[in-house]
Amino acid sequence: MTDYYVHHRVTTDPNQWSVVCDEIRTTGVARLTASGGMLYGVWRSQIGRPRDELTVITVWKDEASASGAAGFLCAGVLGVRDCTSDVMTPTLRPDVPDPPVRQGNYAFRWFVTPSLNWDEFLDLCAGAWPDFEASYDSQVVGLWRCRVDGDTGHRSLLLTRRPDLAMWERSKIPSGEIEAEVRRKLNRRYELCDWTCVYTTTLLTATDKADLARWT
Repeated sequence: MTDYYVHHRVTTDPNQWSVVCDEIRTTGVARLTASGGMLYGVWRSQIGRPRDELTVITVWKDEASASGAAGFLCAGVLGVRDCTSDVMTPTLRPDVPDPPVRQGNYAFRWFVTPSLNWDEFLDLCAGAWPDFEASYDSQVVGLWRCRVDGDTGHRSLLLTRRPDLAMWERSKIPSGEIEAEVRRKLNRRYELCDWTCVYTTTLLTATDKADLARWT
């Protein structure tokens, strides 16, 4: 059975991101559970997105429920100004909707890939990920395809975890043949897409340690 994931971009009132996160993790989770959904994770901006914005992913068993996920998540939550959502299905990962729990540097990278390039795009991801993860103490959490594509091709979201920003920088500078081959495959993947952008976050729902840094 296909799980449906929903990426939510939640805009809050000024300086209310923490309060809104707490509400989502309590009353929001209660509404999600009652409606057949699950909270996958809540992230806050580190680099590239506004301070007063949360990234949230929820999981659903059917597309109809997923389409109404924003209402289940944010209804009645004080401090929420806006919530935009994208319904997605997993491609190569994840196999099961086990939420990420380790703190770290989480990169959300969006792609728009022409349909003719999609299969090669997936092959390059599958080929690069094992050595990428082994070389950089990093994990590929998931690669999802949006249910509504863009005008020029498939829209997809790649979520990766690194231990910290230092490893983010380290992963861009290959050392040795294995890392150079990883970089070659990833560079080719970028060449296949028409558009891509990335921003980094930290995981507010981590269970190992809280993120007490202030990035803004």
